[in-house]
Amino acid sequence: MFALEVRDHIMIAHSLPGEAFGPAQGVHGATFVVDVTFFRAELTENDIVVDIGLAAEALKRVLAPLNYKNLDELDVFNGRRSTTEVLAHHIFSVLKGEIAAGGLGEDARDITRMRVTLNESHVARAWYEADLDL
Repeated sequence: MFALEVRDHIMIAHSLPGEAFGPAQGVHGATFVVDVTFFRAELTENDIVVDIGLAAEALKRVLAPLNYKNLDELDVFNGRRSTTEVLAHHIFSVLKGEIAAGGLGEDARDITRMRVTLNESHVARAWYEADLDL
């Protein structure tokens, strides 16, 4: 299996209601380093997984509506806690749509799996990973 990973970051504010979240129940800020890994069994005719420039641009587009925002105020998270896991799944879903729409080029349609990792700090991260059925 071949893989290519691109990275960007977002700075957000949010709150996580519920006793399980302790002090994170209140509004607080977070900076996430976001890694997206694209997997495929065989390389393209150009010997790549996906165009790295198109992948980086697509990630930037997907993250733009979240960056410098209070996630508590966004409709996409209405009725749901914006935990790291939920946020990773959201980014995965939107990026999957970008691939399906051709935003990463035609070669990206043969990507078989994707992982979105959100690094909360140097000691904690969460991700969502699944096969793509494009």
